[in-house]
This record gives sequence, structure tokens and C-alpha cells, in this order.
Amino acid sequence: MVVTRMITAGLIVVASLLLLAAPAAKAQPAGKVWRIGYLTPSEIPMETMIAALRELGYVEGRTAKFEIRSAQNDFDRLPELAADLVRTPVDIIVAVSPPAIVAARRATATIPIVMAFWGGEGLIESGVVASFSRPGGNVTGVYMLADELDVKRFELLLESVPKARMVAMLNPGGGWNISHLTDDMRRIAESRGARLLVSDVSSDGYGATFAAMSKAKVEAVLVPSFPRFYREHASIVEAAAKQRIPAMYEWGDMARAGGLMAYGPVIAELDRRVATYVDKIVKGAKPGDLPVEQPTKFELVINLKTAKALGLTIPQSLLLRADEVIQ
Repeated sequence: MVVTRMITAGLIVVASLLLLAAPAAKAQPAGKVWRIGYLTPSEIPMETMIAALRELGYVEGRTAKFEIRSAQNDFDRLPELAADLVRTPVDIIVAVSPPAIVAARRATATIPIVMAFWGGEGLIESGVVASFSRPGGNVTGVYMLADELDVKRFELLLESVPKARMVAMLNPGGGWNISHLTDDMRRIAESRGARLLVSDVSSDGYGATFAAMSKAKVEAVLVPSFPRFYREHASIVEAAAKQRIPAMYEWGDMARAGGLMAYGPVIAELDRRVATYVDKIVKGAKPGDLPVEQPTKFELVINLKTAKALGLTIPQSLLLRADEVIQ
């Protein structure tokens, strides 16, 4: 919301976790309450990042205060929300996804910015950082390989449904440019003898979106790496199940919630890295001296219960590569 310091009820609950006692041995210097801004294009759960900061000794109201700004999927609001954090002022900005990171960088060249997470191409080309090893300026953080992993997800999806001849990719809308992904996915689909449908999310919701895909005889769908899809994954999983369309997701929790399968970084590890960046900056490190990091832990989660409900047999070769198989 635009109103300064207005936080959603859910995030208030999350932030209250920091009221729990933190380990004294890791406590932050007394006398300073660090204002940590959190800028996001949509309401992204931050429980694991909060927990990681708590483990590092941050206690809400004593050593940390969160200023949360969500654009509610309206990217045009991000510049003003970023400017609002600068005016507050905050000591550090944690910015989620490229649009928020760019907005924060344009709003300030002095307040440290931690990327959580830059997902696609153009990180260096955009001028946000000078290089991965030495970012320079006031921005550093996590590069999460979203585009590269979306390609891998699509390949795994087609491996799980090898006879599919019509496949789809969800388009998040809202100003995201997915043309490069569309080109990559179309090439992959055609190499497997399939056609690609890029499916916009209907204004009537995911139920209508998946009903339209079913009518178009879509046999498998990729839910690519975008914040909106993580926030709304319960509705996506439900719609996919109703239309009996196999779907591939980004985070393991999305398969655990009933999605067919998911492949990507371990989100808890990424959030811990973000928290570590914040802690290092609080302790005096300069963002420009902290290398941009990439994920090192990945997980393939396959939900066999969902596969059986879809009448789908997952190839044994794929099951053997899975880190977790849900029976």
C-alpha cells in the first residue's frame, strides 16, 4: 500500500516472529534499531528471511524495524514506493525481483540495496551492478538463475509428459517482458514435436485461464519464475487439478502443496543468504565489495499423488533424479 508504514495483517504476524528472544551471543550492537525496507511487486512471504535474521540476532523493536512496501502487482507504483522508503528513511532496502531492484536503485545511490532476487537477464547491462565479483555502487545480493532454470523446468516437464503435442506457458502480465522466454520455450517445444501456447492469466482468474487451456487441448503447462505465481500458487494448483493439466512449478513448496512437480533453488537457503547480506552490511561491509551470489542448492520435487490423480506415469529415470517424491 502507498500509505507510509502500512503493513498487511499477514506481514505483521510474520514480523512478530522477531519478538522471540534472539541468541545473546549473536546480538547486534545496542542502541541502534536498524530500519530494513522491503520492496516487492506483490505480497511475497518473508517468513524464512525473518527467521534467518532472528538467528543472526535481530529482534523486532529492539534491533530491527521493517518497513514493507508492496506494489500489489502494479509495477507503476514501485518508483514511488521506493522513494517512500528513501524518505522514511531506511538503513537498508531488500528489493524483490528486477522491477523492484531497478526502482530502488533509481531512488537512491547511497542506501545499501540487497537484491532478493534478480531472476533474469540484464543485471550488468542494466547498470545495477558493474560485475558479479565486484558489484560496485550500492547494490549486491542474489542472482537466482530464473531464466536458465525455467528452460530446465520446461525440459523436465516435457520429459514427464513425452507424448504432449500442445504445451503452454503462463504469462504473468503486469508489465513483465517474457519475449525471450517465449522464444526459448517455443524452440524447445518444437524440438519435441509440440506446439507452444503462451497463456495470459484471465481477468476472471486461474479457473478461467486453465479452462481455456483445456479447451485448447493443452497437455502440460509451465508456471515460470515470477513473484505473482509464487504468491498465487494455491489457486494455480487448484485450477490445474480441476482441468487435469500437468504443471511444472518453481519452488518445492508448490509441489508439496499439490502441484505435479517443481524444480529450483531451495528458497530457505536463498532467504538465509539475503539475511546474511543484510547482516554484513549492518556490520560495516560495503555492498559494492560483496560479490553477487548464485544458488548452490536445488531440489526436484515430484508429487506422485498428483500424478496418479492425473492418470500420469512419471518416467522412472525422472523419479530416480528427484530429491523428494511425495507418495
